Parts: sequence; C-alpha cells; structure tokens
Amino acid sequence: MRSLVASLLGQEPTGKPEPVSGGCIHQSVRWGSHFIKSNTADHLPGFEAEATGLQAIAATGCIRVPEVIAVGASDGTAVLILEYLDLQPTGDEVLLGESLAMLHRPTDEPFGFPSDNFIGSTPQPNRQMNDWAEFFADQRLGPLFCALQERGVSFPDADRLLDKLDTLLPKSPSSSLLHGDLWGGNRGFLPGDTPVLFDPACYHGHAACELAMTRLFSGFGEAFYDAYESNVPRNFLAPELHEIYNLYHILNHALLFGGGYVEQARAIIDRHV
Repeated sequence: MRSLVASLLGQEPTGKPEPVSGGCIHQSVRWGSHFIKSNTADHLPGFEAEATGLQAIAATGCIRVPEVIAVGASDGTAVLILEYLDLQPTGDEVLLGESLAMLHRPTDEPFGFPSDNFIGSTPQPNRQMNDWAEFFADQRLGPLFCALQERGVSFPDADRLLDKLDTLLPKSPSSSLLHGDLWGGNRGFLPGDTPVLFDPACYHGHAACELAMTRLFSGFGEAFYDAYESNVPRNFLAPELHEIYNLYHILNHALLFGGGYVEQARAIIDRHV
C-alpha cells in the first residue's frame, strides 16, 4: 500500500499510518492528513463508486463530505484516499436535518444514476428510468430477489409484490439525490457541530427512501426529523411507505447475513400482497 499511496500523492504522507475504524469491509488508516481505505485490487470498482458518490454530494454544496484525494490500484492492492476528518458521533441534528432537506431538493434527473455502484458490498444497479415503481422493482427489489434465489432463499410472493408496486408507490415522486445508505454509522459531526456524510451509495430516487432507512436502524433524533420536515414543501417522510422502501435494505441484509432478516422480509411481503 505504501508505494501506491506515494505514487498517487506524489510523495508519502508525513508520519506513520495509524489504524482507525472504517467499517467491516476494508482496512483503514489515518496517515498524516489523509484517511486511506485499502483492499485487494478487485475492490477498485467499489472505491471508484464511493469516490463518485462523495463528489456528487459535494457538488450540491448542501452538506459536508470528505474530500476525495485519489483512488487507484497497483500490484494487487486498491486504495481510496480521502481527507481525514476528526468526526464525533453526536452534534447538531437540527443542522443535519436542514442540510439533508437541501440535498433532497427536487431535480430534473431520472431515477437511478449515471453509473452502477454498491450498497455495502452488494452490487447496486442504477439504470436510469422515468417510472419510479418500475425502477424500484427492476433496479432495487428484483435483483435482490434473484440473488437470494441463487442462494436457495425463495420468496413465493415476490413476483406478486413486484407487480403490485405501481399501486403501492407514488405515481410520480420528485427525483432527489440520495446518499443511498444513510444509517447512523454513515454520518458524523466535526468538532464545531458541522454534519458530515460518508460511505454513500448514491442515486436519484424518492426522498422517502432515505428517511425510511434513517428509522430502520435508528441513530437519528426527533430534532433531526423536525428540522427536515420544516424545510421541505411537502411530506417526504411518507411513513406508510417506509416498510416497502426498507424491504430493499432488509433483503440486502438477508443476502449478506441471513438469519432473521429472511423472515423479516417475508413478513413485510405478506403484509403487502
């Protein structure tokens, strides 16, 4: 890793690399003013997708993300180099809610993203489409049903649910840029309370998807939701949709971890078909 980092930066960072927590997929170190993720070279597409997502969020100017410094691979190793930020687990949740509402401003973009990416370690297809229910069926739930079927995990009513999505989901919601994987572990705060998002799985979609996931694993206070709601022109929270939208993440967890997530997914499907 050392020679690759030096090659990408033009010189080695000062000091010594120090291991830091950075998720369960990659190795992470702080090296001088840089936060560096590394893994085998086959993880380069994931690092590139993460960099693209961070840059997309940064371009909106709505909320802070780590600056992307470099990404590359050599001799069997891939790295993603970001600026190091001294993040705290708590901070100004009102500002976080306001900033996320700004990020979710309606856009003219089709649903999806110019490139595919990953949700955790799972490939996430993002073929751009104009029909939201069709996108959610073809690019979100459908691929996970197929991946689970290949693992021997079946959902007998999956096709019925997919066929019914056009009656369960909004006909034409606004398209917003979403972080895509917004649980409590993917947000932090700088010492001055400025909120920061990281580890995105970006795409354009219905903003209620994002809000649904924030409630799936908790980690966000009511001040966050109050601030978000007070800064959007219509109710993006749509609590009646949360279970359908969170089925995507529950299916992904069923694929990655199995166990109770499979039965949780089956229960959700049963309630909606």
